[in-house]
Amino acid sequence: MLRHSTHPTPLLERDHWRDLSGPWRFAFDDLSRWTHPDEVVFDREILVPYPPESRRSGLHDENFHPVVWYGLTLTLSPQEREGRLLLHFGAVDYLATVWANGELVAEHEGGHTPFTADLTRQARAGETIELVVRAQDDPHDLAKPRGKQDWQRSPHSIWYPRTTGIWQTVWLERVPETYLKRLTWQSEMDRWQISARIEVGGPLLAGLSVRVRLDRDGEVLADDRYSLQQHEVARQIALPDPGIDDFRNDLLWSPGHPQLLGATVELLRGEEVLDRVYSYTALRSVCVTGNRFLLNGRPYYLRMVLDQGYWPESLMTATDEELRRDVELCRQLGFNGARKHQKIENPRWLYWCDVLGLLVWEEMPSPYRFTPRAVQRLTQEWTEVIARDLSHPCIVAWVPFNESWGVPDLPTNPAHRDYVRALYHLTKTLDPSRPVIGNDGWEHVATDILTIHDYADDPQMLRDRYGTLEAARRTLKQQQPGDRALTLIGFEETGQPIVLSEFGGIAYIPDQSRGWGYSQSQSEADFLNDYAALLEAIHDCHGLSGFCYTQLTDTFQEKNGLLYADRTPKANLTALARSTQGRRTAREMTIDPLLNPYGHSPRWLRRQDEALFSGSLPEPQPSED
Repeated sequence: MLRHSTHPTPLLERDHWRDLSGPWRFAFDDLSRWTHPDEVVFDREILVPYPPESRRSGLHDENFHPVVWYGLTLTLSPQEREGRLLLHFGAVDYLATVWANGELVAEHEGGHTPFTADLTRQARAGETIELVVRAQDDPHDLAKPRGKQDWQRSPHSIWYPRTTGIWQTVWLERVPETYLKRLTWQSEMDRWQISARIEVGGPLLAGLSVRVRLDRDGEVLADDRYSLQQHEVARQIALPDPGIDDFRNDLLWSPGHPQLLGATVELLRGEEVLDRVYSYTALRSVCVTGNRFLLNGRPYYLRMVLDQGYWPESLMTATDEELRRDVELCRQLGFNGARKHQKIENPRWLYWCDVLGLLVWEEMPSPYRFTPRAVQRLTQEWTEVIARDLSHPCIVAWVPFNESWGVPDLPTNPAHRDYVRALYHLTKTLDPSRPVIGNDGWEHVATDILTIHDYADDPQMLRDRYGTLEAARRTLKQQQPGDRALTLIGFEETGQPIVLSEFGGIAYIPDQSRGWGYSQSQSEADFLNDYAALLEAIHDCHGLSGFCYTQLTDTFQEKNGLLYADRTPKANLTALARSTQGRRTAREMTIDPLLNPYGHSPRWLRRQDEALFSGSLPEPQPSED
């Protein structure tokens, strides 16, 4: 059975773990005076995992702090002193150094990917461990992957407050000497099987085997056991094929039917279970064929929303409840996918996308300079990102670059173009099963999907540009919606799907606070009508295979969200969802509780649909007609 817990890595979950979130000792080291834990003078406290720039951390210090230090005294239970003790960090921005009892135990570069320290020796030496973490994060370094983190003192334009140091969960985990280190799942729907790759850590003992059990809602689908001769084993697990589509569809994962398969993996020596982890996977396929995006072998229209992943009180860090709520709101707004923009999100968010059914385009946070060091950093971290998230069924596309950030001279510099092509092909090598968008938005040199950023606010202009496939192809060749060429010389257009991956950005600012959008509505009624008109035009554009609206929430000075920054809707959710989905998909809300939270009847939804497009929309009521 699929386990619903709060484990930080739901794809590799154990029973024995301890969350270290809470108060830690803390110090700023702006002059980099200290090099060893013995020198540090801790003079304040921080609430981990919230960054010091956030209110929720208890500090709310937005000044430039290139180096910060953390300290925590760990008191271990007797069980934690047995076997092997691992200390996991979800993410520390940017360069992390970790000591335990004054001994260096881990170093890691990259602000968005996890790493682990082995504390076994320190745990066996005593009941307490003095843990110290140094995080170096130069706020002015534009040659490291940083996404939307501003290099100026205050957020400006499209950049937001910085995130320094620990910003994802830190936790302890007790494992045996030889343990299950990594699981990788991939779906092979054409063969009706799941591919499993299992990596073991620690000494390779004689007589080891692994057992894999897959189930659907408690019904066992596979129960296999494999002898382990090396630290890694890869196998294909055949699933019972019902043969007919009606029964096959029950087993497939999609946003409308997010069927997950529970997985239990055991490491055995003889018949003794040494280690047991819980995971999940899914049977589904994604690809592009001709000018269509396909999900599970069938054309699938993408209705996505741009999601920046920031919260007013906690910046890039969120609680599990907040992550789940964002996924639910995407669904209630009528979207079937999200483009997580310039951020590698907490695995718990991907878990909720898997569970609740939301497609994800995963995009690498950009550096802004092109240097050999920037190339090395981005390539290394992007490789770690793919390794971390490869097994999530919700992810349907990888995006290593956005709008030529980090490769500003793509049209004129062959090295920049080669870099984008190299990352495109590296991504395809690491994961051949998903489409890759080499550089989202414009200046394409290698891509499986032609994406366009176009913030035209005239619905008819959008119809003219993308109304037919022929018009969309002309736009690719003749138009520059972002004042950038959409494709560059040498790019081979082979009829790829066209997706409008940024558009809209309508601002509605009733309190007249400072902020901006790509266009602006003056009232809630205008906001609904403007959004409806724009989305109606997009649904009329048969040259597109999907869209991504900008954006889910207001984000600091950007006031162009469908929701305020606190996730309060700016207008009636049902009305917004009707526009998002288009009139052709009105039946979907009747059967999906996330899209129809009050369980309204088809008759009531039809009335809402008619009212929306006539310009008069009644407020929804929790009770039925």
